[in-house]
Amino acid sequence: MKVALLMSGGVDSSYSAYLLKQAGHDVLGIYLKLHDKEKKHEVFIANCQKVSKNLDIDFMVIDAQKEFKEVVYNYFIESYKRGETPNPCAMCNPNMKFGLALQKAMEMGCEKIATGHYARIKEVNGVKKIAKAKDSSKDQSYFLYAISQDAINRLIFPLGDMLKSEVKPKAFEAMPWFGTLEEYKESQEICFVESDYIDILKKHFDVEKSGIVRNAQGQIVGSHKGYMQYTIGKRKGFSVKGAHEPHFVLGINPSQNEIIVGKKEELAKILVEAQNVSLDKDFHGQEYEVKIRYRSEPTLATLEVDNDKILARLKEPVYGVAKGQALVVYDDECVLGGGVIV
Repeated sequence: MKVALLMSGGVDSSYSAYLLKQAGHDVLGIYLKLHDKEKKHEVFIANCQKVSKNLDIDFMVIDAQKEFKEVVYNYFIESYKRGETPNPCAMCNPNMKFGLALQKAMEMGCEKIATGHYARIKEVNGVKKIAKAKDSSKDQSYFLYAISQDAINRLIFPLGDMLKSEVKPKAFEAMPWFGTLEEYKESQEICFVESDYIDILKKHFDVEKSGIVRNAQGQIVGSHKGYMQYTIGKRKGFSVKGAHEPHFVLGINPSQNEIIVGKKEELAKILVEAQNVSLDKDFHGQEYEVKIRYRSEPTLATLEVDNDKILARLKEPVYGVAKGQALVVYDDECVLGGGVIV
């Protein structure tokens, strides 16, 4: 088959290229230029070119900076302005990687598209689904909940059945020309953020405008450094007068530049509401596992879908439910769909 492989210049996608080539596929490597950090692109593209040359595969660069800015970057900025905690990877995957890039790949005659994601494809009753990776500590299925069924039908994850710890040694053994491990940094969770998301927001807003802290009853109890510097569940960076116990951010009021704080038990939620993105509309009273953040543990919930809203009634309380994050629904290992928490 002719397979498009989205390459980042890192170990995972480079080893994926090797595995696809070994499997006998005709591989087209694609590097997506998404952000505006040109020096990063130069390094990563050089890595991709080295891999492509040594494996004798075709390689091309797609400049999608304009589309990325409109669809992902601006969404990221505006979400923080609204006091939300966005999930740019979950927005990028359906629109950029498995939207724009998939369309380009098909125009180039590719039948399938592959990435170095740690996830798997499983078939359930004749329907292909995104499933959790073998390596649960690196599983990235959460970020793939919004991609289309057409994209899922064309997906290959060469690393889905491997442990992250075994990929690196196998990659350097299989590709001795690849270089040394020191040359390949771990990819960042958010590609356009160097160290802290605040550095990005500073380019657009005054993020250090101090404001007041209130408790859940509305009383003024302290001060903070600027509402964009906080996400739900954060417990540092603000003052609470006379507090003897840790306090956590319970809510954010962007229009007043205020944050609401409270004790951990006040952070607990048993009802989570999300704007439906990819969950079938026939969920009424059915119980499944859900995740409310990438790093959160799955928890059982009874689901209802009503007028494009997902209502998840959790069996046990969860902490740190933030607007803008994804609510992802699982049936055992398979992703059923999800939405954006509101």
